[in-house]
Amino acid sequence: MFCETVKKGSDCAFMSKKGCGFIGGSCVAIIEKCGDCNKIFEYESGKFCKVYPDPKSKWITGNCPSASHIKLEIKETQKINPLKASKRASKK
Repeated sequence: MFCETVKKGSDCAFMSKKGCGFIGGSCVAIIEKCGDCNKIFEYESGKFCKVYPDPKSKWITGNCPSASHIKLEIKETQKINPLKASKRASKK
């Protein structure tokens, strides 16, 4: 159904005939950490996340899982063969 509270006219999974079914009765605006994410949409009532109705709760454990403006650093570790490592250690 289409939202009738803060995101008027947009499709919302929480909207029902009785009104908004999300906790508090409406979606929550974005926080500063959301910054330049491409999932932010501006409506008449403010800026809201298109993916999460409460973006603040996604930043509690660290980074938001769908934040597009944060680059994840992947550390590559070299695999060591335990047999070769033990041989090297015995030579020293």
